[in-house]
Amino acid sequence: MNLLELPQTIPWLSLIWGSLLVAAAAITLVPAEQKRVIRAIGSGGALLSLLLTLLVYAAYQPGGARYQFVEQIAWLPQLGINYTLGVDGISLAMLLLNGLVIFTATLMSWNVEERLQSYWLLLLLLGAGAYAVFMALDLFLLLVCYELTLLPKFLLIGGWGRTRREYGATKLALYMMAGSTLIIIGAIAVYFGSGLRSFDMRLLSSSALFSSTFQAQWFLPLFIGFAVLAGMVPLHSWAPTGHVAAPTAASMLLAGVMMKLGAYGCLRVAVEILPAGAMVWLLPLAGLTVVGAVFGSLAALGQRDFQYMGGYLSVGHMALALMGIAAGNRIGLTGAVLQLFAHGVLTALLFAVVGRMVYDRTHTRQIAELGGLRQVMPFAALVFVIGGLSSMGMPGLAGCWGEVNIFIGMWGRFPPPARLAARLIPITGGYALWAIGRVFFGELRNPAFLQLPRLTWQEYLAGGVLAAVLIVAGVAPGFLTDPISSGVAPIADALTQAGMLAGR
Repeated sequence: MNLLELPQTIPWLSLIWGSLLVAAAAITLVPAEQKRVIRAIGSGGALLSLLLTLLVYAAYQPGGARYQFVEQIAWLPQLGINYTLGVDGISLAMLLLNGLVIFTATLMSWNVEERLQSYWLLLLLLGAGAYAVFMALDLFLLLVCYELTLLPKFLLIGGWGRTRREYGATKLALYMMAGSTLIIIGAIAVYFGSGLRSFDMRLLSSSALFSSTFQAQWFLPLFIGFAVLAGMVPLHSWAPTGHVAAPTAASMLLAGVMMKLGAYGCLRVAVEILPAGAMVWLLPLAGLTVVGAVFGSLAALGQRDFQYMGGYLSVGHMALALMGIAAGNRIGLTGAVLQLFAHGVLTALLFAVVGRMVYDRTHTRQIAELGGLRQVMPFAALVFVIGGLSSMGMPGLAGCWGEVNIFIGMWGRFPPPARLAARLIPITGGYALWAIGRVFFGELRNPAFLQLPRLTWQEYLAGGVLAAVLIVAGVAPGFLTDPISSGVAPIADALTQAGMLAGR
C-alpha cells in the first residue's frame, strides 16, 4: 500500500461515484437506437470508477490517519447533516469490491436489448449508490444512499428479470422496507440519544456518548435492520428468490455488493457506534449465524436448480461473515471483511457463469438437464471451478483467508459455536464439487449443446478479471489484510474496552 501519492486537493471519492452518475446522465442523451454507444458509455464509466478506486487503494496508508481522503461540505448544518466522505481499511476493500463487480456486471449486460437506456441508467445508479454507502461518514448520507440502492434493484428485477420476477421484486421490497424501518428508528434514537444533534459517525462512535442501557436497547434494531439485507437466517428467504428472478448483472450486484451493504451496516453502524450493546448480544447472534451457515450449506446441497443453489450458497457464506462480526475480536472482524470481499467476487463470478454463459444459451438451470459443458464452453468451466473452489475455502484462493480468520476468531470468543460451524466445511465442499461435476464434466447430456453460441469477448474479460482477483487475493492476501486489519482495529479495541467495563 501507499504505492503513490495523490493530490489531496482533488475530491477523489466524489470522482469515483460521480463518474457513474456522469455516465448515467450521458446515456440519457444518446438516441435509444444507438445501442453500442450506450453500452460503451456505461462500461466506460464503470471502468473509470474502478481505475479511480485502484488509485485511491494504491495511495491509502494503513499506518496513517484512520479516515483518509476525507471530503466535507455543509449540507443541512442546522440538523447536523453534512456531505462527508472518507475511507478506512474496511470501506476501502468494499470500494474495490464494488468497482470490480459493477464493471464486470456492465460487461455482462451487453446482451440486453429491451429498454436499454432505462436498464443502464438503473444499473449505474445502483453502483453509484453502493459506492456512496461505503464512503459515507455521515449517518444520514449513508442511510439516504442505502435506501436509493433499493429502488434500482427493485426496478431491475421487476423490469428485466426472469423466473417470477414480479414476485421476487415485491418480496425483496417488502423485506427491505421492514429492515429499513428498524434502521431509521435506530438512527433517530442514536441522533437524539447522543445529545450532539449530529450524524457524523466519527463523533457518534465515541461510546461515552451513550449509556450501557441505551446501547443494549438500540443495538439490536440497528443490527437486525441491516442484517435483513445481509440475508441473515431466518430473514433470508428473499435472497434465493431474488437471485433467481434477477437478470444476470443484477444478480451479480445483489449477491456481490448489495448483501455486503447489509453486513457493512451491521459493522460500521451497529457495532461501531454501540459497542457495549454489541457485547450484550454477541453470543445469541453467534449462535444464530452458526445456524444460518449450516442451513445455507444444507439448503444449497438439496437444490436441483443451478441458480437457486447459488442463492443458498450466498446465504451460508454471508452467515460466515456475520459470524466473524459476532466474534467481536480483531481476527474475527478481519476475517468478516475478507469474507465479504472474497464472497462478493466469487458469487459475481458464479452468477455470471450460471446466468449469462449457461442459462442464456441452454435456457435451463436444472442441473439434471446439464452436463459435459466443459466440452462446449471450457472457459466457463475453468472460471466456475475457480469460483467453486474458492467458495470451499481452498488454500491459494481468496475464500480461504476469510474463513480461517473467522473460525479462529470465533473459537477464541465462543468455542462451542465455532466447533459446530467447522463441521459445515465438508458440506460446502460436497455441494460445490457435486455441482461442478454434474454440470461441466462427464458426458454431454444434450447433443444440441454442441451448437451453442461461443462466448463473447465481454464474457471472457469479465470472467477472467474476477477469476484473477480470486487467485491473486488467495496467493498474496497482504494487499487486503493490511488495510482491513488497520480498519477493524479501533472497532475491536472499542469492543474489548466495552467488555472490560461490563466485566466480560
